Amino acid sequence: MKSVALKAFSRSQVQRAEVKKLRASGRVPAVIYGRQVKPQNLELNSKEFADLLNHSASENILVDLSVENDARAKRLALVQEVQHHPLDGKIVHVDFHEVGETEILTVMVPVETTGEANGVKNGGGTLEHVLHKLKVRSTAKDLPEQIVLDVTSLEIGKAIHIGEIPAIPGVQILGDSHIAVVSVAAPRTEEIAVAADAAAPAPGDVEMTKEKKDEAGAAPAAKGDAKAPAGDKKAEAKPEAKAEKKK
Repeated sequence: MKSVALKAFSRSQVQRAEVKKLRASGRVPAVIYGRQVKPQNLELNSKEFADLLNHSASENILVDLSVENDARAKRLALVQEVQHHPLDGKIVHVDFHEVGETEILTVMVPVETTGEANGVKNGGGTLEHVLHKLKVRSTAKDLPEQIVLDVTSLEIGKAIHIGEIPAIPGVQILGDSHIAVVSVAAPRTEEIAVAADAAAPAPGDVEMTKEKKDEAGAAPAAKGDAKAPAGDKKAEAKPEAKAEKKK
């Protein structure tokens, strides 16, 4: 990975009000730290750093940091974290991680693809990104900005696994070699879609069936209710008839 020159200045302002004034003047507060050095407060030109981010092709940015009036002319560092304001999106703070030229780093690198998979172009399949980032180990200078995979030859049901990624000089790709990074999934055929739609009952049909069941269940109860009064009348009439015969 190529390093980008960036100028920084030592910063003494640490209080909240002071940092707020610093941002208002077009500067961004920052800090640099590393294994071999103590953390140091810095400030950057807001526009210069924003331009650096906008022109970067990767999330991982390596800078040759020159700090004004510093004992060392340049310091090699990775942009570790960039904090943005939640409302306007402006950069509010930057963290740098100082590294040595021969220091081994473990970093997540984004995965990109090139070409159009045969399974997508000729078979109607879908290219699926299983992993969007891969963990790699290398020195700062050998660190790739991104890992690009050629998917042109991929057919439906096929995938590129971690162990099948072409070797990158000076870079070790970490992870299980059997894990898929990108794959081509089979298309969903029209016949399956039509059958699934036909099998699903329409909302109106469900309501009508329920109503019919309710009506059918209510009918016997109505007949039973109608017979009850007649039975009661016969029960009442029999004792009267017997009483008349005795007389």
